[in-house]
Amino acid sequence: MSTNNNSTITNAYSDFHLQYIAGKWQAGQDDSVNTDVNPYNGDTLIEIQQATDKQLNEAYQAASAAQKEWAQQTPAERAAVMYNVVNILDERQDEIVDWLVKESGSTRIKAMVEFGSARAITLEAATFPNRVHGEIRPSNTPGKENFVYREPIGVVAVISPWNFPLHLTQRSIAPALALGNAVVLKPASDTPITGGLLLAKIFEEAGLPKGLLNVVIGAGSEIGDAIVTHDIPSLVSFTGSTSVGKRIGELANGGDYIKKVALELGGNSPFVVLRDADIEQAVKAAAFGKFLHQGQICIAINRIIVEDEIYDDFVERFVAHVKTLKVGDPSKKETAVGPIINTKQVESLKEKIAKAQEEGANMVLSGEIKGQVVPPHIFTEVTRDMDLSRNEVFGPLVGIIRAKNEDEALSIANDSMYGLSSAVFTADMQKGLRFARGIRAGMTHINDISVNDESNVPFGGEKNSGIGRFNGEWVLEEFTRTHWISMQNTPRDYPF
Repeated sequence: MSTNNNSTITNAYSDFHLQYIAGKWQAGQDDSVNTDVNPYNGDTLIEIQQATDKQLNEAYQAASAAQKEWAQQTPAERAAVMYNVVNILDERQDEIVDWLVKESGSTRIKAMVEFGSARAITLEAATFPNRVHGEIRPSNTPGKENFVYREPIGVVAVISPWNFPLHLTQRSIAPALALGNAVVLKPASDTPITGGLLLAKIFEEAGLPKGLLNVVIGAGSEIGDAIVTHDIPSLVSFTGSTSVGKRIGELANGGDYIKKVALELGGNSPFVVLRDADIEQAVKAAAFGKFLHQGQICIAINRIIVEDEIYDDFVERFVAHVKTLKVGDPSKKETAVGPIINTKQVESLKEKIAKAQEEGANMVLSGEIKGQVVPPHIFTEVTRDMDLSRNEVFGPLVGIIRAKNEDEALSIANDSMYGLSSAVFTADMQKGLRFARGIRAGMTHINDISVNDESNVPFGGEKNSGIGRFNGEWVLEEFTRTHWISMQNTPRDYPF
């Protein structure tokens, strides 16, 4: 792609049916085809001939060869590529947002949120080459010095999701590259462009040397296991469901080489409203934190837990507010709730609606499901043992649970195998902090939604929500390795 400032991603659309391997755009060699469709209207966006295991190996070999030279580049040279990417993102913002809308079903509100997050992590990554450092440690052995170096980990395998494809891909590949690593990326089948090929174009235009970023679009049956079990990657970064994450963890440590894993998995985020909370503000927050991107976010509000004293008042106001949300075409600015990503997810949501009614939940708001557009569904008198409480919903359905008091609210919030994000609303900041520290989760937000992600603070979960942390100083630990080197400056007296 030309590096002329007048060039656009649009000029390169013809390449989006290809793989990006070893710095070249090449056709996939598998018999299968990935048909990328618009989830709102069903239009075919592109058809991609998928890659073979042989092409995956080619990508890994290219990454391994290119990484060695890249790791020797100066911090300024690696940072410059990241700053170039930021500039291109700014120049192409409208085009990128349009792609998010039509490929992932993002509303324009969500697409702008995602664009901003992807830009922020890229800007943060540009600082990483100058922030990574080693240490000098003392020794109890006379004449010895201890040096602890922090080096690139090597080649990183990235498997990214479809829900926030641009950001959650960039959250791994930008830090990995900035820190001197190379990447082989397998984006989600539903979002091969915004989750991979578009970023390949941007990094190519930004001047990233060939071979450092490889995007391989392939069937899970062909390359799904192989991208993890291949000998070359030292780290596997995966964002997705807990069930798949467990499988990746097993594969990464079941072969000849033990690999490091960074897993950001499922969530069941509680949103707790205590009796002294600003109910109107809590209602607005709950609506946005639940229905942004149709609830298809790992940190979306999954359970609303409200103290008994204000339960009825909250429900009445919440239902009234959600009724005002516009549902439908994600390309329209006023739309708050757009389409579900695919028909399989729609069927899953239909099953959850039926299950909630079967278990005795009271459906106080619903609507007709049209194609892949599922309007908000609200259930009251949900209990902690119901499916809506126990499992991740990943859609515009929500149950509201009644808690007798603050202690029970905390007990319900922690009654989950997940521990990703969480939120609590209260007028008493000390109470809020005490409550927040009592939640077993990687992230808790007081008087805000569970959907928060900032590039300079740690993002990750506890329990079945994953291993490791992204962003800021924490991602430096994930994408580098420590190397202890000692130097014996004077002859040592050995006992034999």
